[in-house]
Amino acid sequence: MDSYQHIAVAIEDSPGSQRALGEASRVAALTGARLSVLHVTSISMPPPYMGEGGVFIPDPELMQSAALEWLTEAVAGVPGAEPVVLQGHPPDAVCLWAEEHGVDLVVAGAERGKIERLLLGSFALHLSRHATCDVLLARIPKG
Repeated sequence: MDSYQHIAVAIEDSPGSQRALGEASRVAALTGARLSVLHVTSISMPPPYMGEGGVFIPDPELMQSAALEWLTEAVAGVPGAEPVVLQGHPPDAVCLWAEEHGVDLVVAGAERGKIERLLLGSFALHLSRHATCDVLLARIPKG
């Protein structure tokens, strides 16, 4: 097996994502791979401010800026981590970005329960079926 050259890890503010970031960082350190840390902002996220009449008005630039600030702080202690903020439907955005940027391993947390998967779909399942590279799913240890 060839060594991984470019690893991407998709994170959000969750324990599963922290586990995924740790695993991606560990594998990158072992293989000498480049590490890109991805966070996806979605149109379905609550917009950051309200306009006239109490109507929410999305401001994509403000959302991107806030997401990049959060992501930069989240990876501050991870050697060599490159923060990348994407927009769109998270699993599609990650798969497309990974393919376009020569990623050979995508890492993500797998932590949703059966009800959440049924109602929201599974990010991890989508990656495992649609990514054009290897996928590593990091689980939170039980107990």
